[in-house]
This record gives sequence, structure tokens and C-alpha cells, in this order.
Amino acid sequence: MKILNLYAGIGGNRKLWAGDIEVTAVENNKQIADIYKSFFPNDVIVVGDAHKYLLDHYMEFDFIWSSPPCPTHSRFNNLKKEQIDKGFKPKYPDMKLYEEIIFLFQYFKGKFVVENVKSYYEPLIKPFESGNHYFWANFHINKLEDMDRGIRTKNAEQKEKDRGFIIDKKYPIRFRERILNNCVFPELGLHVFNSAFKVKQQILF
Repeated sequence: MKILNLYAGIGGNRKLWAGDIEVTAVENNKQIADIYKSFFPNDVIVVGDAHKYLLDHYMEFDFIWSSPPCPTHSRFNNLKKEQIDKGFKPKYPDMKLYEEIIFLFQYFKGKFVVENVKSYYEPLIKPFESGNHYFWANFHINKLEDMDRGIRTKNAEQKEKDRGFIIDKKYPIRFRERILNNCVFPELGLHVFNSAFKVKQQILF
């Protein structure tokens, strides 16, 4: 099975996937892509624009996971609207999220999921919800209420333990914390993957 992992980060969603799979991961940050490669040396790593790669290569895959950037959609960032008088500048929501959802529903023949945080607005296309996540998919995803996308209140070492990724200390701690915050819990990535192919669920946590 050929899998496309878009906006791959360090591969939290992909960590527990197993079986006869070939994974192509797309990540635009070379440092983060190098960390991904250290954990998944057999995957094909593309350093580049995931949004464009999807459009050019979607037909080559059987399963697609996409996690577009979430800051312009998140409830956390919308809280900053109270700080406009202190210099906060609001931004348009990045509509590449919905471009990919619509495109995949219309053109992709395999299984797909687009993951993002819960938004500060009513979603324009109804998603599945689980914990702090929205999922748009062409298969059913049961809720896992206790699984968050990332816990931001712990230090880097605890986050590494939670997610099962020990990142080389050569990277600055703020950088490590940021990429761990954006890391989907592996158990949640496995739950979604199993849902796509109707694999019997196992309680791993």
C-alpha cells in the first residue's frame, strides 16, 4: 500500500503504522524533515510544498493523510483578538485546508483523512471530531475523547516520553517543544489508520 503523509512533521501520526506499506512524507522544513528521516529511514522524504505535491501526485497513492498548518484556524489564536489594541494583527484563515478537503473528496479514489485542530468558527464542511481534533475523511472515525493533538503544558522531556520520540539535544529546546506540540499522538494516528481499513481496534493507552 502506497501512503502519502503530508505536512509530516516528525511523523507522530505515522509512528505506529505497520504492514506492507510504502510511505512518502512531505515536509517543507529541512531540519524537521531530517528528524523525520532519523526515525523512519525507509520512508521517502520530500522537502517541499505539501499542498502542491498533493495536486501533482495524489493519483500515485492508496491512502493520504494531510495535516495542514493550523494556527489561523485554532481557537487558541482567536483568543488573541482581545489584544488587538495591543498590536495583535488578525489573519485570514488559510483556506488551503478546505481546498484539500474538497479536492480529495472530488478526485481521490483511495482512502484519505485531513486532520486539523478544532476551529474558532463553525467548520465549513462537517468533520468527525475526536478530542481536540477535526478529521475530514471518506471513512468513519470513532471518537477518542482522551487523545489530544498535543499537550502544551509539559516540558520537552515529558512530551518526548508521551509521544515516544527522543529528539537529539543538538536542537534548541524551543524548537524541540514546538515540533513536539505539533506532533499527533501515535496512538491517535494508529486509530485513524485502522479505521480507514476496518482493522480491529486495540486499546493501546
